[in-house]
Amino acid sequence: MVGVEVFRDIPYLDLVTDDPQSVIGYLSDQLAFAPAARAADADRQALALRNGPVTIVVSSPVGAHGPYAKHLDRHGAGIIDVPMTSTDLDADVGRLVRSATPMLPAPVGAARAAGFGPVVHTLLPVGADPLPPGLSWTYLPDQPVSRGALDIQALDHIAVCLPGGTLQQTADHYADAFGLPRYSSEYIEVGAQAMDSVVVRSPSGAITFTLIEPDLSHAPGQIDEFLDRHAGAGVQHLAFLVDDIVTAVRQGRDAGISFLTPPGVYYETLLERVTSLRDRIADLRDTGVLADCDEWGYLLQIFTRSPYPRRTLFYELIQRNDARGFGSANIRALYEAVERERQRESTRTR
Repeated sequence: MVGVEVFRDIPYLDLVTDDPQSVIGYLSDQLAFAPAARAADADRQALALRNGPVTIVVSSPVGAHGPYAKHLDRHGAGIIDVPMTSTDLDADVGRLVRSATPMLPAPVGAARAAGFGPVVHTLLPVGADPLPPGLSWTYLPDQPVSRGALDIQALDHIAVCLPGGTLQQTADHYADAFGLPRYSSEYIEVGAQAMDSVVVRSPSGAITFTLIEPDLSHAPGQIDEFLDRHAGAGVQHLAFLVDDIVTAVRQGRDAGISFLTPPGVYYETLLERVTSLRDRIADLRDTGVLADCDEWGYLLQIFTRSPYPRRTLFYELIQRNDARGFGSANIRALYEAVERERQRESTRTR
């Protein structure tokens, strides 16, 4: 399956919440998404918001017994659907069926496959309206964007937390059934805790999942806590590609985004790994941006704190300067930053 185009890109993401005003406010005010269309049916109300090529549909349940309400009761706010487009939907559905992927009811002209945990993949033909099918959408006038607003270039990748012991099987399934071959892997130990990860990616490069599981032979940590709060596998974070991350972070701070910060010693050793950033160290330290390099170039990245009640889903900003990796040297720094945040939150709730 490696190199064969199966699914091409992700037209939108469906985020379910029981507090749409707060979620829409965060996406609009902090991440500069603009309302683009609205719709409703018997199960939900939906507002599509866009920033550049990225569309997030914020869905809230109608009533207490529909699928969106049931999802919220069990898993809390988060991503419920990661759709994909196909150049040959019938052939790709046939491949999924032959691979024993569970297929779910879907609107006319689309298909729907089970994904990880409660997350599904709505499958659409290339060229279809890049919004959830089966709804009557009302398109909204273009909204003015303030000068200096965050300018997202692409959805760089989606990070997914999986139960321990399921990583390899899940990676194999996405390679064989969805045509997303393995791209890279990383194992990280931090103190008594450890996690393993595999990146799977479409040949187009537009669909990338970073799959993460805790090492069950080590002490429980933040991945286990996500799985507990989310009641199983789910999307941990969305990574947005930007052109100038230092400016984006400063604008984001002004807009109220709360970012995770790396350990204080991080910048003391950074130049040993990324010598080309000597002139940028002061800006990176000031903004808390992480840096990493590979044989092709370097990347810069930073992560937000989760704005959701169960503290599951959060966001990443990433700037690529020819680098093709995912900041493997920064995984430890992120893990430690999230772990400090987890311990801080635990202390506050005692």
